[in-house]
Amino acid sequence: MSYVDGFVLAVPKANLDAYKKMAQMGGIVWKEHGALAYVECIGDDVPYGEVTSFPRAVQAKDDEIVVFSWVVYESRESRDAVMAKVMADARLKSDWSTMPFDGKRMIFGGFQPFMEL
Repeated sequence: MSYVDGFVLAVPKANLDAYKKMAQMGGIVWKEHGALAYVECIGDDVPYGEVTSFPRAVQAKDDEIVVFSWVVYESRESRDAVMAKVMADARLKSDWSTMPFDGKRMIFGGFQPFMEL
């Protein structure tokens, strides 16, 4: 069964084009190194909840938009191998201070699917 990395982050609306450019390169790199799928989504219907919500989870400000992303791999082992290659790829080397979003508020993790239809 496959393996999935998931990400939720807040991107300042003013930086959305820069984020899209960065994400495009990320998708190319992940796929070249073996990811099966790479998806980036801009929040369209993500209301601010009273207790929990995507905007609350990433402490989104009024001038930011929530981005939800995921990468699919063949397996956990494949993910670990792909991720090692991605992290070593010079095309993704960046000064974190120039990122188009606040990486400290990004949520990410690896997930083992229990059902695929």
